[in-house]
Amino acid sequence: MPTVHFRGREIECDRGDVLRDVLRAADESPHNGRSSWFNCLGRGSCGTCAVCIRGPVTYRTKKETQRLRFPPHDAESGLRLACQTLVLGDIWVEKYPGFWGHHVDADGDSVGDGDIDADGDENSNIDADDDSQDNTDGTDADETTGDCDSTENQPE
Repeated sequence: MPTVHFRGREIECDRGDVLRDVLRAADESPHNGRSSWFNCLGRGSCGTCAVCIRGPVTYRTKKETQRLRFPPHDAESGLRLACQTLVLGDIWVEKYPGFWGHHVDADGDSVGDGDIDADGDENSNIDADDDSQDNTDGTDADETTGDCDSTENQPE
């Protein structure tokens, strides 16, 4: 049974569960501030549930890739939408500050709280522009991890 590490908590879930649903069921939120009330309810269109993930999850869906290419996000940041990401194993999730959850400084360090537990597995990078990695329903997905801007807190 996979474990989601988020804001100092360990949350168990089933393999294939949607990350947003896992967090909400544990009374956690993938949103910051007002975006908790003003969001797309998990449809992948607003981008307010963007998080940094390390550990095995599904590849980006086409909808997620398209949304992360639209400002204020950047497809190269490695952030993922919690509502479009299926948990495949133990993961470490970090929510950056700001309405959209994408605030990092020029050095790539997150601006604010939410360190990632350093006991996680090493990353494998994904390419958001590679259409072969896109899937729409999480089936036949390969295990991958996000490649977030912050490198200071990467699991070893």
